[in-house]
Amino acid sequence: MTVNKFIRKLFNLKDLFVNDFQFKARDKELILWVRPYKNGCRCPQCKRRGRIIRTMDTPRKWRDIPACRWSVFFYYSPREIMCPTHGRVQEEIPWAETYSRITYRFEYIMLVYCQLMTQKAAARILHIPKATLSDMLHRVIARLRDGHRIRGLKTIGIDEISYSKGHKYATIVYDIDRSCVVWAGPGKGRDSIDDFFNNNLSKYQKNNIKWATCDMSRAYIGAIEDHCPNATLVLDRFHIAKALNDAVDEVRKEQWRIADPDERKALKGLRWLLFKHSSNRSKKDSRTLNALSKGNRRIHRAWVLKDEFEQFWEYKAQWAAERFLKHWMTAALKSRLEPMRDFVKTLKKHQHRILPFISTRLTNAIAEGLNRIIRIIKNRASGFRSLPAFIDMIFLTVGDVDLPAQIPNKYRTL
Repeated sequence: MTVNKFIRKLFNLKDLFVNDFQFKARDKELILWVRPYKNGCRCPQCKRRGRIIRTMDTPRKWRDIPACRWSVFFYYSPREIMCPTHGRVQEEIPWAETYSRITYRFEYIMLVYCQLMTQKAAARILHIPKATLSDMLHRVIARLRDGHRIRGLKTIGIDEISYSKGHKYATIVYDIDRSCVVWAGPGKGRDSIDDFFNNNLSKYQKNNIKWATCDMSRAYIGAIEDHCPNATLVLDRFHIAKALNDAVDEVRKEQWRIADPDERKALKGLRWLLFKHSSNRSKKDSRTLNALSKGNRRIHRAWVLKDEFEQFWEYKAQWAAERFLKHWMTAALKSRLEPMRDFVKTLKKHQHRILPFISTRLTNAIAEGLNRIIRIIKNRASGFRSLPAFIDMIFLTVGDVDLPAQIPNKYRTL
């Protein structure tokens, strides 16, 4: 076996032939002088062979994946050809994208590493500066997503996420069926979500959306109902439960403010007990809360109403759930607890957006789970200086396109 053939086998090189190699011990670099193997002189656009006009005087350099602590580079002098269709062009480079300085194999391994670890750690493994890797990474992501269109969107979730200090937010749109992010943009107001519907979806796509879920944000509710006439909006169960917990906690706070020191001792530690779901409470917790019927009847009344409302989510028939909700709201209004009355006003306002949960069981849980992954991305990087860089990492990790899979299969080295 010749040395050149050994190098091709060792590095699993395809579609290229190794003419020569050189070690630079000082820089820890292995230079491979290569040329296309059996598919050279092709037009990069139509893939037709063309007549060779000239060979470049200065060789170009491409960075390949490192091996045994050595940085590997390909050197080759491209040729200009005359394509019958596109005229005078530089021949296609089979191992790299046109005008790129890194090979497809390096792009693939860089994308995979950055999905799994920080850019700093990936840069260290790939033997390049972090700033260089960051620049390469975002150029590759932009190229792979260039021209991508959202397809098959039927169930969407909308939420916002904080990405920087100073109340800076980004709006995220999720495909609930596929558990992925389809769009991210700056801000959390109506303008942000309108930008998504106006510039990323056609009228046919908006009419094809059947289900949508979000929190009680007026901006998101208004945008969904205006742009998606055929969509059934289901408000997220978590945010309804949170609003009820806030109302119960407000009753507790009111009683705490007017309580004397002795009464406060009895009320101390109730906050988290009141928040607990009935399935997570111990017998001791229940006895403590039931004792409030004599110690503080107003807090006890609020807690009983909260526990009763949990039954709503268990109904299977929408008509039965609607009847239960009507009776519960009547009881809450008669409770003479102002925070609970305010919660009833919220329920009445959004009743037609809450009841569809009974038949669909649709929640924003998938979106919240993806939000957790997005926060991990942000924390892992210790924050991002710019929103576009953050959005690129979101698309790389939980986007609707598997970016590493866009690299040609024969160059995927892992």
